Amino acid sequence: MIETTLPNTYPCKECQAGIVRPQYVTYFTWLNKELITVPNFPAWVCDLCGKREYDQRAISWLTMLLNPNAGQAPAHNKNVQRAHRRGDHIPPAAAK
Repeated sequence: MIETTLPNTYPCKECQAGIVRPQYVTYFTWLNKELITVPNFPAWVCDLCGKREYDQRAISWLTMLLNPNAGQAPAHNKNVQRAHRRGDHIPPAAAK
């Protein structure tokens, strides 16, 4: 498991009365029609109102892991049309 360091506490921006503290919580997300639970997910939780803010780096890692295309070579689209630029329709000048 990758350890992440969580910063110190700070005042809650939601209720403006509680203190937000780093904790490891269970994170829930959907993958298509399946509910995925991730235990020990880094978050900051207000001790008064319960507002949660999740670690953005951990969410990025989780998104990458749950991506159905993870580990596959990127697909190259052979039908990509290049953008037309001014003068593309003009034939090259004939050599004299």
